[in-house]
Amino acid sequence: MDHAGATSGSGTFREGGTEGGHPDTTSRVSLRINGTTHELRLDNRTTLLDALREHLDLTGAKKGCDHGQCGACTVLVGGRRINSCLLLAVTCREPVTTIEGLAGRERLHPLQEAFVARDALQCGYCTPGQICSAVAMLEEAAAGHPSHVTPPDRPGGGEPELLTPEEIRERMSGNICRCGAYANIVDAIQDVAS
Repeated sequence: MDHAGATSGSGTFREGGTEGGHPDTTSRVSLRINGTTHELRLDNRTTLLDALREHLDLTGAKKGCDHGQCGACTVLVGGRRINSCLLLAVTCREPVTTIEGLAGRERLHPLQEAFVARDALQCGYCTPGQICSAVAMLEEAAAGHPSHVTPPDRPGGGEPELLTPEEIRERMSGNICRCGAYANIVDAIQDVAS
């Protein structure tokens, strides 16, 4: 959607501000996305998801529920998984990695390869968010972060967590697959975790 002529409550949004509105409703934003810095002028209410999709043509992250409940919009911000539909772009100070930035020049990210090999997708709508979430989840487990199902008597000290299917399901519970490819998603993640 081209925002050059989109109407807002008090006027028409244009580069540099709003006609008839208050210039302080927009901000210059510098976003580092997949290793490239982008300078944008955005309405202060623009989410990171909308900035990615509508201003930078990075359409891998999907708008599912728009309430942070389905995980389709998951991206990595500073290495942590974030629901980009809930984060205002003007507050984003750390580097962002989207599904488009995970693959190397020569090959897919190992999780992307595993999802293909295990047929861990059907319609593919949730897949970018599932993969971004899994990338961060593997880092969390490697750093020894427990989950809700981690036994309370486990040894401490930041030792990597053993990623059983139960652990993976719990850690990925913020990502919904409406097609029901969960068993293959767990298998794909286990392939990479091991």
